[in-house]
Amino acid sequence: MTQPLPHWTLESIPWDRFDRSKVTPDMLRLVKAAALVERNGADYGQYLTNVFADDAAFCEAAAKWAKEEEQHGLALGRWAEMADPDFKLDDGFVRFTSMYRIPVDATESVRGSRTAELCARCVVETGTSSLYSALRDAAEEPVLKAICKNIAADEFKHYRLFYVHMERMMAAEGAAASSMRARIKRFVTAVARFREVDDDEIASAYHAANTAAEPYDRARANTAYVARACSLYREHHVRRAGHMFAQAAGLSPDGWLARLVTKIIWALIERRGRPYRTQAA
Repeated sequence: MTQPLPHWTLESIPWDRFDRSKVTPDMLRLVKAAALVERNGADYGQYLTNVFADDAAFCEAAAKWAKEEEQHGLALGRWAEMADPDFKLDDGFVRFTSMYRIPVDATESVRGSRTAELCARCVVETGTSSLYSALRDAAEEPVLKAICKNIAADEFKHYRLFYVHMERMMAAEGAAASSMRARIKRFVTAVARFREVDDDEIASAYHAANTAAEPYDRARANTAYVARACSLYREHHVRRAGHMFAQAAGLSPDGWLARLVTKIIWALIERRGRPYRTQAA
């Protein structure tokens, strides 16, 4: 049997190849914010293990997932500190978590069910895998490109992790999980989580990382992050993300509805990223 490759570490990143001349201000702002969100993996891990407390297999997987998420934040944060010596990951993380916290003490899913929770996690991993793929392809700085390549691969793996456990939950539920009502609820959950890109988490992280000296303006911070992030996407990134989203939402990934959803997602991303894409061109 083929043994799995060892997971990458901070020591395996080629830090000595860092090239400051290839760091762009917009990319740096994005990475700073992303570092704070990823660094918060421990809180998400605690929340998931509380919700799935009686499921030892999932709790073990969630604990490993949380550590990998934290490592993403440490890698991105170290890169950001090299690119901007005035930025301190730990200080930014304190500011961020003072502004935004998830309900780590919850014992039931905020999504209403365990299946819905895992569906929402799949949607999150769809977004992060596509984001880091877009960052990887857009980055010219070699160390950042290497980091994003590693993180994107992890996020695709994490999507599969949550999807497999969601299927296991659905199998245990039997016919109830495949009913029309359940399928509609799953689709609604996926759409709702997709829309949460405009919530306080991203806005708070962007503010804590980049504009902490100014008064917090959620709408302005969110627009600044989302517009920059969307400008990096190309249609092939969205096609893959659309396929993953459709699968998580309970749609046929190759069906007409999935294709329609992908076109809508691409239209939204293209529109929101257009100002920065035009500026870059």
